[in-house]
Amino acid sequence: MIKTKENLLLRPKTTYSLLKILTGSDLSRRRLPFMSVSSPNPGPVVWLTACTHGDEVGGMVVIQEIFKKMQRSLLRGTINAFPLMNPIGFENLSRNITFSREDLNRSFPGDSKGSLGERIAHQIFSKITDTNPSLLLDLHSDWKQSIPYALLDKRPVGISKNVYVFLRNICRKSGFYIIEDADEIRSSLTHNLLRHNIPAVTFELGESFVVNEEVIQYGIQAILNILVELQMVTSTLQKISYPLHALVNRKQILKYSDKPFCTKSGIIRFLARPGDLIQRNQPVLKIYNAFGKLQETITAEATSVVLGNADTAVAFPGMRAMAFGIN
Repeated sequence: MIKTKENLLLRPKTTYSLLKILTGSDLSRRRLPFMSVSSPNPGPVVWLTACTHGDEVGGMVVIQEIFKKMQRSLLRGTINAFPLMNPIGFENLSRNITFSREDLNRSFPGDSKGSLGERIAHQIFSKITDTNPSLLLDLHSDWKQSIPYALLDKRPVGISKNVYVFLRNICRKSGFYIIEDADEIRSSLTHNLLRHNIPAVTFELGESFVVNEEVIQYGIQAILNILVELQMVTSTLQKISYPLHALVNRKQILKYSDKPFCTKSGIIRFLARPGDLIQRNQPVLKIYNAFGKLQETITAEATSVVLGNADTAVAFPGMRAMAFGIN
């Protein structure tokens, strides 16, 4: 097609900018990258956020790849993104904000006069809510040995039923296992958006620290599926879903659990892998002492899908070693 002024005007518009978060002692500015792509046609406003925890880097790559596709493929609406919400933690290979040792995802909705984490959270939260978003997808990473899944917040009191029904449908379109969190994390980004009746959900996308290319592709595919559902892109961009276990209903919502905890010290040997479907009372790991003597066998509390195994082989009493989606 011949490029004309009219054709160029009809293309999605992409902008890149930086949001100042603080000035360092050397007078250098620390800033958050902000990305936006808008179609000339009105539609939903979708937010993508990643790297709230500085060691969870995969989501940043997913956002970069989505924006490459949207520069030509976005039919209507706007996609905004904070691909690197914790640059200080990222540069120091740390989950937390290194200066203050705060967990940014335990600092929302933030406070303009609060701690460093609360001040950064306040700027992020204000920027997002000012756009009246239709949906936010918060991209995280889990244990090194884990599968991708959609993590729904435990439903906050007072949230609109329609918002939660919409979110469940969005999670189903992702193609991932749908897991409802066991606890209410009141200081997370998604919880506070839900309290404002803004649909928000977390995607756990594999391991921290490194870019797992296979999981990245599943993350990209999940977001494309959702954008197709929102009629923001053509259905030809829809991809396959993550392969779920045949005995688990794709529409079913599983309950998150990290129990039972270890009760002995020693070295862990796992008997089940992420993605396995296990039965109640099935052995899932064993703990041995330094002489190789069996100290404990841990069994599943219910029929479950294994979501992930701990990053370490060292066991201590009270330690969580596996995560499950309970059927």
